[in-house]
Amino acid sequence: MTTAAGSPPRLFGAFDRHNFGDLLFPHLLEALLPGHAFGVAGLAARDLRAFGGHRVSRVGAGPRPGQLIHAGGELLTCTAWQAAVMLLDAVEAAAVIARYDADPAAGAKWVARQLGTARAMPYVMGREALAPGGKLIFNAVGGVEWAMLADTQRAEVKTALADADWLSVRDHVTQDALRSEGIEAALCPDPAVMVAQCRGEEIGKHRRQGEVPRLREAFPQGYLACQFSADFADDASLDALARGLVRIRRETGLGVALFRAGAAPWHDDPQCHERLVRRLPAGTAKMFESLHLWDICALIAASRGTVTSSLHGRIVALAYGLPRISLAPPQLGARPGKVAAFAETWEPEAMPRCVAIDRIEPALMQALAVHEGALQENAAQLRAQYQESQAQWAGLLPSPGLRNNPDMSAPA
Repeated sequence: MTTAAGSPPRLFGAFDRHNFGDLLFPHLLEALLPGHAFGVAGLAARDLRAFGGHRVSRVGAGPRPGQLIHAGGELLTCTAWQAAVMLLDAVEAAAVIARYDADPAAGAKWVARQLGTARAMPYVMGREALAPGGKLIFNAVGGVEWAMLADTQRAEVKTALADADWLSVRDHVTQDALRSEGIEAALCPDPAVMVAQCRGEEIGKHRRQGEVPRLREAFPQGYLACQFSADFADDASLDALARGLVRIRRETGLGVALFRAGAAPWHDDPQCHERLVRRLPAGTAKMFESLHLWDICALIAASRGTVTSSLHGRIVALAYGLPRISLAPPQLGARPGKVAAFAETWEPEAMPRCVAIDRIEPALMQALAVHEGALQENAAQLRAQYQESQAQWAGLLPSPGLRNNPDMSAPA
């Protein structure tokens, strides 16, 4: 097979900030496509290995790659402003928002300086980023808020997608939105459905050390892995969450382990978790402190189920055949949400999807009642569908001299 000249295949995504799913993607593709010396690139050069992530180069640095793989995530609708702010720490982000909120023109100039590009949608790279004759791949990406983009933003994304050698999306909402623009995209589950199969051995090690064994001792009847974003920071939301968790505790005896799925701005605020703990009876909940990728996976894998607003918190539970419910942010209203879109596309009707915070107790009881065999079957089906989709674009990569069919570790 003739391939383009250039640097090794490059994985591209939001790997340059602490967000659970984005940290996962490179690990999964490396396991699924063995033998390839992938470069890992984001919008900023960062080293997230302390959190289980990668050393990330800045996209555009060095020779242009022969293959560029958008490795997953809600990339199609992430604007330059959102991307730039999420690369800051919390204090910097608050200062930037306060400074530019009323002055979008100045804010746009700051974004261009910060990212080193004038692109409106910087996590969507076009053919200009490739070596001549290169291959442009979009793997199970999302964009459920397509209708909320400005015309100029949509036009930039459509130009890149029209040049793609492979395009798959992870939910029917994104697929329908692109189809309305005349762009056909295949459906493919999110890569995180492969986490137990690809990285089960690593996750198993983290189940046996650190905070997870201590949680299992503290909650001998089991625990729920619980996470919620800063969208739930108001007192009314926290009160409703506390009431639901207390009722669940009475019915099941399960404890609550509160974890963060992302430390980047607009993700999770540990102070919100602490405020929830103060609303719960003593001994009901514990804070899970680690932000390490495999510790978070181990926490979920060892749980009895998840209550979470994180899409990838839900998908990791799915991959392990566990009950899960997702919290609908109060501010979402009628807007499409990526969590509901994924669940509607891939999960059985019996499994609750996104629920209002005052409905978490009946929803979780419904989830816990779903037969384990049905959950494991759903996980196996999505693994097979993901691998079938990936096989269709894997041939666009240069041959690594190894089969694209690794003997992957079994779930721990």
